Amino acid sequence: MGPLSDDGLVQLLDVDGTRVADPDWEPYASHLTPEALRVFWRLMTLTRTFDAEATSLQRQGELGLWVSCLGQEGAQIGSGTAIREPDYVFPSYREHGVALTRNVDLPQMLTLFRGLEHGSWDPAKHSFHLYTLVIGAHTLHATGYAIAMDKDGLVGSGSPENDGAVICYFGDGATSQGDVNESFVFAAVNNAPLVFFVQNNQFAISEPTTRQSRVTLAQRADGFGIPRVRVDGNDVIAVHAVTQWALRHARSGQGPVLIEAFTYRMAAHTTSDDATRYRTRAEEEKWRQRDPIDRLEKHLQQLGQLPDEFRTAVEAEAKALGKRTRETVKAWERPPLLSMFDHVYAEPHAQVEAERAWFDRYQQSFIDEGSHA
Repeated sequence: MGPLSDDGLVQLLDVDGTRVADPDWEPYASHLTPEALRVFWRLMTLTRTFDAEATSLQRQGELGLWVSCLGQEGAQIGSGTAIREPDYVFPSYREHGVALTRNVDLPQMLTLFRGLEHGSWDPAKHSFHLYTLVIGAHTLHATGYAIAMDKDGLVGSGSPENDGAVICYFGDGATSQGDVNESFVFAAVNNAPLVFFVQNNQFAISEPTTRQSRVTLAQRADGFGIPRVRVDGNDVIAVHAVTQWALRHARSGQGPVLIEAFTYRMAAHTTSDDATRYRTRAEEEKWRQRDPIDRLEKHLQQLGQLPDEFRTAVEAEAKALGKRTRETVKAWERPPLLSMFDHVYAEPHAQVEAERAWFDRYQQSFIDEGSHA
């Protein structure tokens, strides 16, 4: 491929917001008009606003836990906007920006982190699977789904506009899991139409990537015969271009691809983590200067394509989203405990029904004891 940044990453927008010439990757970004870039800026801004609001709600005791994507908006919006029907997304638990590109209602997503539901959106409607909290397990689900798409004739059909693929998101820490490596094996030997998208935010909770691998994470694909590419994850344009290429590759029947989006998690791993114990303020400041939203904003300003009225409108939209998120979460009431047995399986299941009946009797026993007191 074409020129790389000093870090060996595909880059189309440098840290100062200036476009980088790259004839190999430019064809996959040439359709991005200033209007499209403003959409990217808007989506990243809304994602960050929602993320900050969710963090605040957790600190106030309204959520049990929150998993921030602060600093990773470029990787998520850049890739998410390359997805189309009939593509299907398997997220882990941090892909809030990708969810936004799939038209998932962000405030409703918080039922999971409130402990009210297993998941609040329809995976079929949004082509966006429920979050998976077991690290790396969903990569096997994604591989199976991709193989099924191929067998159903939805890949390499000779009609590129109708072909689809699967994209699966996970972090750097997940690449050390056995499930992920098994997924690489199955995807490769079955030529699955699957894009493995690694958001390398450089920390598996507190463990840096340097203690997880002696080579780049992208290079792990080599042993499985999977094409791979590393991209500057804070460059939304480059991420979009690379994901466009990878999805087209997979949709055409050429098999899986591994993308490593090199980014940085500006927040803690979750709200139960203390990032000051394993990284420095100097390191964090270095990455603040590489902020994906600021970078695109600088570029749009250089083009004279970020008018005040547009910025004002997005700021108002973000403020309204924050307000709606707060009001939605604080209006929720505790559901009946028996609802935890709903939607475990698509069809009725004898064991689940037996467990529901037992738990109902268990609850009733407290009521009965109280009535005899």
